[in-house]
Amino acid sequence: MSEDQTYSAEELEAGRLLFARPWDFLTSVTDMANLPEATGIEIAFAGRSNVGKSSLINALTGRKGLARTSSTPGRTQMLNFFVAPDTPLTIVDMPGYGYAQAPKELVDAWTQLVFAYLRGRPNLRRIILLIDSRHGIKQNDLDAMDLLDKAAVVYQVVLTKADKIKPPQLVRLIEDTKAILVKRVAAYPEILATSSEKNRGVDVLRAELLSLLGS
Repeated sequence: MSEDQTYSAEELEAGRLLFARPWDFLTSVTDMANLPEATGIEIAFAGRSNVGKSSLINALTGRKGLARTSSTPGRTQMLNFFVAPDTPLTIVDMPGYGYAQAPKELVDAWTQLVFAYLRGRPNLRRIILLIDSRHGIKQNDLDAMDLLDKAAVVYQVVLTKADKIKPPQLVRLIEDTKAILVKRVAAYPEILATSSEKNRGVDVLRAELLSLLGS
């Protein structure tokens, strides 16, 4: 996690209880007309393809098969919604970006769908922008930040696969990432580091998401 962000044992436990509920898939949509009703609070996860987005969502909810990766090209254009009983929070799995060989029409479709969602979703509270710790912020991440800044949607960087680099490298990565984000108008300043494989930082991310329900 970021050295700047701490949560009490009670807050961590409250976050654990929120995500211990039976989370389930609600729907997938490919255009704004089919979005579910905008109720409660939505938190959307974004990131490059293979950044570990599905693994992190599964780790958060304790359900290994909840969010699934797919090699089907069409699925990359979908917004996937996940809900749990008796909670106002909806998790949205956004299409991955950064396919090296993606045709222009696929990239355009991704951009149009995502931007329409970002600008037109009144209950969207925050974007969790995932960055692979092994690679740091790449150009397509900067392009995604440009889109988020333009849409004026608050986004928070969460580093994935933090167990794959050494602690001093992680500290340096966090500082380098902060230096980039300070120039971004919609970027939230706190950075969290996670590992789905080691379950590292997942409890802190749960508490962070829980805190958004009352903000």
